[in-house]
Amino acid sequence: MMIKVGNLVAEAGEKVSGYVSVPETVIKLPVTLINGKRAGKTVLITGGIHNAEYTGIETAIQLAEELIEDEITGCLILIHPVNISGFENRTMSAVAEDGKNLNRLFPGNPSGTVGDKICHFLVTEFLSQTDFYIDLHAGDGYEMLTPYVYYLGAAAPEVVKQSKAMAQKVNVPYMVKSFITTGGAYNYAGSCGIPSILIERGGEARWSEAEVSLYKADVKNVLRYLAVLDGEVKAVATESVDVDDVVYENACVTGCWYPRKKVGEKVKKGEKLGVIKDYFGKTLESCVARFDGVVLYQVSSLCILKDGPMITYGKIKS
Repeated sequence: MMIKVGNLVAEAGEKVSGYVSVPETVIKLPVTLINGKRAGKTVLITGGIHNAEYTGIETAIQLAEELIEDEITGCLILIHPVNISGFENRTMSAVAEDGKNLNRLFPGNPSGTVGDKICHFLVTEFLSQTDFYIDLHAGDGYEMLTPYVYYLGAAAPEVVKQSKAMAQKVNVPYMVKSFITTGGAYNYAGSCGIPSILIERGGEARWSEAEVSLYKADVKNVLRYLAVLDGEVKAVATESVDVDDVVYENACVTGCWYPRKKVGEKVKKGEKLGVIKDYFGKTLESCVARFDGVVLYQVSSLCILKDGPMITYGKIKS
Protein backbone atom coordinates (compact mmCIF):
# COMPACT_ATOMS: atom_id res chain seq x y z
CA MET A 1 0.00 0.00 0.00
CA MET A 2 1.39 3.39 -1.00
CA ILE A 3 1.57 6.32 1.43
CA LYS A 4 1.60 9.88 0.15
CA VAL A 5 2.09 13.20 1.95
CA GLY A 6 2.32 16.27 -0.24
CA ASN A 7 4.97 15.55 -2.86
CA LEU A 8 6.47 12.62 -0.90
CA VAL A 9 5.47 9.08 -1.87
CA ALA A 10 6.62 5.81 -0.30
CA GLU A 11 5.62 2.49 -1.76
CA ALA A 12 5.42 -0.65 0.40
CA GLY A 13 8.91 -1.51 1.62
CA GLU A 14 10.27 2.02 1.06
CA LYS A 15 11.64 4.79 3.26
CA VAL A 16 11.57 8.33 1.85
CA SER A 17 12.66 11.65 3.37
CA GLY A 18 12.26 15.18 2.06
CA TYR A 19 10.57 18.53 2.42
CA VAL A 20 6.81 18.98 2.10
CA SER A 21 5.49 22.45 1.27
CA VAL A 22 2.68 23.98 3.30
CA PRO A 23 0.24 25.50 0.76
CA GLU A 24 0.27 29.29 0.35
CA THR A 25 3.34 29.69 2.59
CA VAL A 26 7.12 29.47 2.19
CA ILE A 27 7.22 26.79 4.90
CA LYS A 28 8.67 23.40 4.02
CA LEU A 29 8.34 20.67 6.65
CA PRO A 30 11.08 18.02 6.98
CA VAL A 31 9.20 14.72 6.74
CA THR A 32 10.15 11.03 6.74
CA LEU A 33 7.83 8.30 5.51
CA ILE A 34 8.59 4.70 6.45
CA ASN A 35 6.29 2.26 4.69
CA GLY A 36 6.69 -1.32 5.89
CA LYS A 37 6.52 -4.37 3.66
CA ARG A 38 3.54 -5.62 5.65
CA ALA A 39 0.19 -3.81 5.79
CA GLY A 40 -0.87 -2.33 9.12
CA LYS A 41 -1.70 0.85 11.01
CA THR A 42 -0.29 4.33 10.34
CA VAL A 43 1.36 6.23 13.20
CA LEU A 44 2.16 9.95 13.08
CA ILE A 45 5.09 11.18 15.21
CA THR A 46 5.70 14.92 15.53
CA GLY A 47 8.57 16.76 17.18
CA GLY A 48 8.88 20.51 17.42
CA ILE A 49 5.32 21.74 17.41
CA HIS A 50 7.03 23.86 20.05
CA ASN A 51 10.33 24.64 18.39
CA ALA A 52 12.45 25.30 21.49
CA GLU A 53 11.63 21.87 22.96
CA TYR A 54 14.77 20.25 21.66
CA THR A 55 14.65 16.78 23.21
CA GLY A 56 11.47 15.98 21.29
CA ILE A 57 12.89 17.36 18.05
CA GLU A 58 16.18 15.47 18.28
CA THR A 59 14.30 12.29 19.21
CA ALA A 60 12.15 12.59 16.08
CA ILE A 61 15.25 13.27 13.94
CA GLN A 62 17.09 10.23 15.29
CA LEU A 63 14.05 7.95 14.99
CA ALA A 64 13.56 9.03 11.39
CA GLU A 65 17.18 8.16 10.68
CA GLU A 66 17.36 4.88 12.62
CA LEU A 67 14.05 3.13 11.96
CA ILE A 68 13.96 1.04 8.79
CA GLU A 69 11.15 -0.29 6.63
CA ASP A 70 12.08 -3.95 7.24
CA GLU A 71 11.08 -3.68 10.92
CA ILE A 72 7.83 -1.79 10.33
CA THR A 73 4.34 -3.22 9.87
CA GLY A 74 2.16 -0.47 8.48
CA CYS A 75 3.47 3.07 8.13
CA LEU A 76 5.29 5.73 10.12
CA ILE A 77 5.06 9.44 9.32
CA LEU A 78 7.57 11.64 11.16
CA ILE A 79 7.79 15.44 11.08
CA HIS A 80 11.05 16.83 12.50
CA PRO A 81 10.44 19.66 13.39
CA VAL A 82 6.94 20.98 12.71
CA ASN A 83 7.63 24.65 13.54
CA ILE A 84 10.73 24.89 11.37
CA SER A 85 10.56 28.68 10.93
CA GLY A 86 10.46 29.15 14.70
CA PHE A 87 13.38 26.74 15.05
CA GLU A 88 15.49 28.56 12.48
CA ASN A 89 14.70 31.95 14.04
CA ARG A 90 15.15 30.65 17.61
CA THR A 91 11.80 31.91 18.83
CA MET A 92 10.36 30.54 22.06
CA SER A 93 7.84 28.09 20.63
CA ALA A 94 6.15 30.61 18.36
CA VAL A 95 5.87 30.66 14.59
CA ALA A 96 8.34 33.28 13.38
CA GLU A 97 5.99 34.79 10.80
CA ASP A 98 3.00 35.49 13.05
CA GLY A 99 4.13 34.89 16.65
CA LYS A 100 1.44 32.25 17.22
CA ASN A 101 1.70 29.09 19.32
CA LEU A 102 0.87 26.15 17.03
CA ASN A 103 -0.47 24.07 19.91
CA ARG A 104 -3.27 26.58 20.43
CA LEU A 105 -4.45 26.74 16.80
CA PHE A 106 -5.78 23.33 15.78
CA PRO A 107 -7.63 22.55 13.53
CA GLY A 108 -6.16 25.63 11.87
CA ASN A 109 -7.47 27.74 9.03
CA PRO A 110 -6.41 27.66 5.35
CA SER A 111 -7.26 31.38 5.08
CA GLY A 112 -5.45 32.42 8.26
CA THR A 113 -1.87 33.38 9.04
CA VAL A 114 1.12 31.06 8.59
CA GLY A 115 0.56 29.24 11.89
CA ASP A 116 -3.11 28.64 11.07
CA LYS A 117 -2.16 27.27 7.65
CA ILE A 118 0.45 24.89 9.10
CA CYS A 119 -2.12 23.44 11.51
CA HIS A 120 -4.76 23.09 8.80
CA PHE A 121 -2.21 21.30 6.62
CA LEU A 122 -1.33 18.89 9.43
CA VAL A 123 -5.01 18.08 9.90
CA THR A 124 -5.88 17.60 6.23
CA GLU A 125 -2.66 16.01 4.97
CA PHE A 126 -1.31 14.10 7.98
CA LEU A 127 -3.98 13.40 10.62
CA SER A 128 -6.46 12.47 7.90
CA GLN A 129 -4.50 9.25 7.26
CA THR A 130 -3.35 8.57 10.84
CA ASP A 131 -4.53 5.74 13.11
CA PHE A 132 -2.39 6.65 16.16
CA TYR A 133 -0.52 9.81 17.11
CA ILE A 134 2.56 10.43 19.32
CA ASP A 135 3.48 14.08 19.97
CA LEU A 136 6.95 14.77 21.41
CA HIS A 137 7.41 17.76 23.72
CA ALA A 138 9.65 19.12 26.50
CA GLY A 139 9.77 22.15 28.75
CA ASP A 140 10.08 25.38 26.77
CA GLY A 141 13.32 27.36 26.74
CA TYR A 142 12.39 28.90 30.09
CA GLU A 143 10.78 25.80 31.66
CA MET A 144 11.89 22.61 33.38
CA LEU A 145 9.71 19.59 34.04
CA THR A 146 9.66 16.11 35.46
CA PRO A 147 9.09 13.51 32.71
CA TYR A 148 5.43 12.64 32.25
CA VAL A 149 2.86 11.78 29.59
CA TYR A 150 -0.58 13.13 28.72
CA TYR A 151 -3.32 10.86 27.46
CA LEU A 152 -6.78 11.71 26.19
CA GLY A 153 -9.69 12.22 28.55
CA ALA A 154 -12.20 14.08 26.37
CA ALA A 155 -12.75 11.56 23.60
CA ALA A 156 -14.84 8.49 22.85
CA PRO A 157 -14.44 5.80 25.57
CA GLU A 158 -12.53 3.38 23.32
CA VAL A 159 -10.20 6.17 22.18
CA VAL A 160 -9.52 7.14 25.81
CA LYS A 161 -8.86 3.49 26.68
CA GLN A 162 -6.40 3.05 23.80
CA SER A 163 -4.70 6.35 24.57
CA LYS A 164 -4.17 5.37 28.20
CA ALA A 165 -2.79 1.98 27.15
CA MET A 166 -0.26 3.79 24.95
CA ALA A 167 0.69 6.09 27.84
CA GLN A 168 1.27 3.10 30.11
CA LYS A 169 4.07 1.93 27.81
CA VAL A 170 6.05 5.14 28.43
CA ASN A 171 8.71 4.95 31.15
CA VAL A 172 7.88 8.09 33.16
CA PRO A 173 6.80 8.59 36.78
CA TYR A 174 3.49 10.36 36.05
CA MET A 175 0.69 10.38 33.51
CA VAL A 176 -2.04 13.00 33.18
CA LYS A 177 -5.51 12.45 31.78
CA SER A 178 -6.21 15.60 29.77
CA PHE A 179 -9.74 16.93 29.33
CA ILE A 180 -8.71 19.84 27.09
CA THR A 181 -10.66 19.64 23.84
CA THR A 182 -9.45 22.57 21.74
CA GLY A 183 -6.26 24.03 20.35
CA GLY A 184 -3.75 21.23 20.88
CA ALA A 185 -2.67 18.83 18.16
CA TYR A 186 -3.10 15.61 20.11
CA ASN A 187 -6.34 16.82 21.74
CA TYR A 188 -7.78 17.60 18.32
CA ALA A 189 -6.62 14.22 17.02
CA GLY A 190 -8.52 12.61 19.89
CA SER A 191 -11.69 14.46 18.93
CA CYS A 192 -11.26 12.90 15.47
CA GLY A 193 -11.15 9.41 16.98
CA ILE A 194 -7.35 9.01 16.88
CA PRO A 195 -5.82 7.54 20.07
CA SER A 196 -3.02 9.97 20.96
CA ILE A 197 -0.45 10.78 23.62
CA LEU A 198 1.84 13.73 24.32
CA ILE A 199 5.16 12.92 26.01
CA GLU A 200 7.10 15.51 28.04
CA ARG A 201 10.83 15.02 28.69
CA GLY A 202 13.61 17.60 29.15
CA GLY A 203 13.51 21.38 28.92
CA GLU A 204 15.31 24.73 29.17
CA ALA A 205 16.24 24.64 25.44
CA ARG A 206 18.74 21.88 26.18
CA TRP A 207 19.05 18.27 25.09
CA SER A 208 21.37 15.39 25.83
CA GLU A 209 22.04 12.01 24.27
CA ALA A 210 20.97 10.40 27.56
CA GLU A 211 17.55 12.10 27.46
CA VAL A 212 17.07 11.34 23.78
CA SER A 213 18.01 7.70 24.35
CA LEU A 214 15.29 7.42 27.00
CA TYR A 215 12.86 9.26 24.74
CA LYS A 216 13.51 6.93 21.79
CA ALA A 217 13.01 3.92 24.04
CA ASP A 218 9.61 5.36 25.06
CA VAL A 219 8.47 5.84 21.49
CA LYS A 220 9.73 2.47 20.32
CA ASN A 221 7.94 0.73 23.18
CA VAL A 222 4.65 2.38 22.21
CA LEU A 223 5.23 1.39 18.58
CA ARG A 224 5.83 -2.21 19.62
CA TYR A 225 2.63 -2.15 21.65
CA LEU A 226 0.78 -0.91 18.56
CA ALA A 227 2.32 -3.79 16.56
CA VAL A 228 3.92 -1.30 14.17
CA LEU A 229 7.54 -1.96 15.22
CA ASP A 230 8.98 -5.47 15.45
CA GLY A 231 9.94 -6.80 18.89
CA GLU A 232 8.45 -7.44 22.30
CA VAL A 233 6.90 -4.72 24.42
CA LYS A 234 9.20 -4.00 27.35
CA ALA A 235 7.98 -3.63 30.90
CA VAL A 236 8.45 -0.06 32.16
CA ALA A 237 10.93 0.37 35.01
CA THR A 238 8.43 2.39 37.05
CA GLU A 239 4.68 2.19 36.68
CA SER A 240 3.31 5.67 36.02
CA VAL A 241 1.15 7.24 38.72
CA ASP A 242 -2.03 9.03 37.64
CA VAL A 243 -2.13 12.76 38.31
CA ASP A 244 -5.42 14.62 38.11
CA ASP A 245 -6.96 18.01 39.02
CA VAL A 246 -3.96 19.63 37.34
CA VAL A 247 -3.59 23.37 38.04
CA TYR A 248 -1.85 25.58 35.47
CA GLU A 249 -0.88 28.71 37.42
CA ASN A 250 -0.14 31.82 35.34
CA ALA A 251 1.63 34.91 36.62
CA CYS A 252 -0.46 37.95 37.48
CA VAL A 253 2.47 40.34 37.00
CA THR A 254 5.75 40.62 35.13
CA GLY A 255 8.83 40.41 37.32
CA CYS A 256 11.47 38.12 38.80
CA TRP A 257 10.42 34.56 39.64
CA TYR A 258 11.79 32.68 42.66
CA PRO A 259 10.46 29.10 42.81
CA ARG A 260 10.50 27.33 46.17
CA LYS A 261 10.10 23.80 44.81
CA LYS A 262 11.80 21.56 42.27
CA VAL A 263 9.97 19.73 39.49
CA GLY A 264 8.84 16.29 40.62
CA GLU A 265 8.78 17.44 44.23
CA LYS A 266 5.72 16.86 46.41
CA VAL A 267 3.82 19.84 47.81
CA LYS A 268 1.37 20.34 50.66
CA LYS A 269 -1.81 22.39 50.66
CA GLY A 270 -1.06 25.96 51.74
CA GLU A 271 2.66 25.62 51.06
CA LYS A 272 4.33 28.50 49.22
CA LEU A 273 5.45 27.34 45.76
CA GLY A 274 7.26 30.51 44.74
CA VAL A 275 7.15 34.30 44.68
CA ILE A 276 7.42 37.04 42.07
CA LYS A 277 9.39 40.12 43.10
CA ASP A 278 10.05 43.47 41.46
CA TYR A 279 13.51 44.78 40.63
CA PHE A 280 13.91 46.14 44.16
CA GLY A 281 13.14 42.82 45.85
CA LYS A 282 9.57 43.67 46.83
CA THR A 283 7.16 40.73 46.65
CA LEU A 284 4.48 41.28 44.02
CA GLU A 285 2.79 37.86 44.03
CA SER A 286 2.97 34.65 46.02
CA CYS A 287 1.89 31.29 44.66
CA VAL A 288 0.40 28.92 47.26
CA ALA A 289 -0.55 25.28 46.72
CA ARG A 290 -4.30 24.72 46.64
CA PHE A 291 -3.92 21.05 47.61
CA ASP A 292 -1.39 18.28 48.21
CA GLY A 293 0.25 17.24 44.96
CA VAL A 294 3.34 17.09 42.78
CA VAL A 295 5.05 19.75 40.64
CA LEU A 296 4.97 18.74 36.97
CA TYR A 297 6.68 21.77 35.46
CA GLN A 298 7.54 25.37 36.20
CA VAL A 299 9.33 28.41 34.85
CA SER A 300 13.05 28.10 35.52
CA SER A 301 14.14 31.52 34.26
CA LEU A 302 14.43 34.59 36.47
CA CYS A 303 12.17 36.48 34.08
CA ILE A 304 8.46 35.76 34.29
CA LEU A 305 5.74 37.44 32.23
CA LYS A 306 2.25 38.57 33.13
CA ASP A 307 -0.35 36.01 32.02
CA GLY A 308 2.43 33.59 31.09
CA PRO A 309 3.04 30.17 32.69
CA MET A 310 4.41 30.06 36.23
CA ILE A 311 3.99 26.58 37.73
CA THR A 312 1.86 23.48 37.11
CA TYR A 313 1.02 20.83 39.67
CA GLY A 314 -1.61 18.18 40.24
CA LYS A 315 -3.02 15.68 42.70
CA ILE A 316 -1.49 12.22 42.84
CA LYS A 317 -4.37 9.81 42.37
CA SER A 318 -4.45 7.06 44.98
